[in-house]
Amino acid sequence: MDVYTVLVAPLITEKSTLASEVGNQVVFRVHPQANKVSIKNAVEALFDVKVKQVRTIQYIGKHRRVGRSQGRKAAWKKAYVTLRDGDRIDFFEGA
Repeated sequence: MDVYTVLVAPLITEKSTLASEVGNQVVFRVHPQANKVSIKNAVEALFDVKVKQVRTIQYIGKHRRVGRSQGRKAAWKKAYVTLRDGDRIDFFEGA
């Protein structure tokens, strides 16, 4: 899997901001078939940092209903990436 397809997008929420301030972690939305090793390699290659630990979470798509029609939201995967001390990834520089 290509390093550009492993990482889908960074997740910027209150919980991920707190994790970055307290635990030096960055949260990404990743490809559902990506494993921890490929996530680690992608982050190290794209952002030029050293990764200490990767934790992943699978989210199962929920059933949704609009009127008579039913559907299902897509399943997705989230990764908490812990960086080495001294390394940092800033998504909003100068803001």
